[in-house]
Amino acid sequence: MIELLDSLPTLLKSFWYIAIPTSIIFIIQTIITFTGLDVADGFDTDFHGDVHDGGSDFQLFSLRNLINFLLGFSWTGISFYSTIGDQPVVLIIASFIVGVLFVVLFFLVIKQVQKLAEDNSFKITNTLNKTAEVYLTIPENKKGKGKIMISVNGAFHELEAMTENERIPSGAVVRVVKIENNNILIVESI
Repeated sequence: MIELLDSLPTLLKSFWYIAIPTSIIFIIQTIITFTGLDVADGFDTDFHGDVHDGGSDFQLFSLRNLINFLLGFSWTGISFYSTIGDQPVVLIIASFIVGVLFVVLFFLVIKQVQKLAEDNSFKITNTLNKTAEVYLTIPENKKGKGKIMISVNGAFHELEAMTENERIPSGAVVRVVKIENNNILIVESI
C-alpha cells in the first residue's frame, strides 16, 4: 500500500496521507457517537470559538470539526485531482471550501439534533406575559378561581387563574401578569 502511495504525485499523495487517518478517526467517532459513548470531544482549547445562540455546546475549534474539515478537504482533493490536478491552487482552494462546508453542515445537523433534545417539559413560569382564553369564569378581586386555556411550547394547558380586577367571563382573552403560590396565575383582561 505504501509503495502505491509513494508512486503518486506529491499533491495527490498528500491528500491520501490526510484522507486515510482522518477517515479512520471519523469512522471511530461515528461508532462511538451511535453507541452512546460520546462524552466529549477529548480536545480542549485555550480559546472559545463558540458559534451558537446561547444553549448549544458547539465549539468551532474542536477535534470533531478538525476531522470533518480534513475529511472534506482530503476527499475533495482526491476526487477532483484527475479533473483539476493540473491547477493545484484551484484544487486546494476547492478542497478548502468543501472542508469548510463539511464543518457548516455538521453544525447544522448538530443544531437540529439539539432541538430534539430540548427540555419541553411544562414550567409555569413560561406562562408569564402570554395570552390565554378564559375557560371557566374568573371571579372578581381574587374572590375565587377560574380556569384558562393557555398554549406553552405548542401544548395547551388548563390552569387555575384569578384576577385582581373585575370578573372575567368565559371566552374572554386575558394576559398572565404574575404567578402566586407557584400554581395560581394572576390574569387581566386584554
